[in-house]
Amino acid sequence: MGALHAGHLALVSKAREIAGPDGAVMVSIFVNPIQFDRQSDLAAYPKPLEADLAACRDAGVDIAFVPEPAMMYHADRSVTVTESSLSKTLCGATRPGHFDGVCTVVLKLFLLGGCSHAVFGEKDFQQLAIIRRMVRDLDVPVEIIPHPTLRESDGLALSSRNVRLDPAQRADAPRLRRALVAAREAFRNGERVSEALIGIAGREIEASPLTRIDYLSLVDAESLQPVDRVDASAALATAVFYGDVRLIDHIGLNPAGA
Repeated sequence: MGALHAGHLALVSKAREIAGPDGAVMVSIFVNPIQFDRQSDLAAYPKPLEADLAACRDAGVDIAFVPEPAMMYHADRSVTVTESSLSKTLCGATRPGHFDGVCTVVLKLFLLGGCSHAVFGEKDFQQLAIIRRMVRDLDVPVEIIPHPTLRESDGLALSSRNVRLDPAQRADAPRLRRALVAAREAFRNGERVSEALIGIAGREIEASPLTRIDYLSLVDAESLQPVDRVDASAALATAVFYGDVRLIDHIGLNPAGA
């Protein structure tokens, strides 16, 4: 959705690797209005288009697709793509309609772009899981390629929203990663009860007066449904508000590789 940073450019680099010298890399830059549950968030979302296009040129992008909302959506549109299982927890539980907007725009971009592969970051692992499910269930001929989350040196996951943090919020925000890592350490030391692991992470996040937890959940890595114990691959995921800036992060917990 624009405001490109090193995390986005890593996706471009991966796409360039996949495309090879004879293929083309396309980047879509579109702040999708139908996936926002808060109009204030949509209005505040950064849109440095000229800088984004320069970054694309420097990264070797062949095509930048930058539509206006009126080009993507008819005024009387009446068809929406809805996922009915993976989207009911985590961000989907607290942002009604968000993933309908994501699925609808991603499918449209696949159809318009005609791509063979699409690279998505693992930072939003729920989005990645839902897009994979959509591609599987609708037989979309696009291979989804995941890319690991990129982080700042202090652990904060790269996000276009980070630029909206004030200095005090930005200094505090790495506690999200610290909280998740603390829970993972307890998991590696043998803790398997979800309530205990969530409590460890929650206490670290809530130790700051600047934070407001939107959700902090431990879910099965495949179904994204909450679990009481971690007996199979799972993810501890959180969304936290700093003022009106909402940040997400997660960490994997796998008994097979604890």
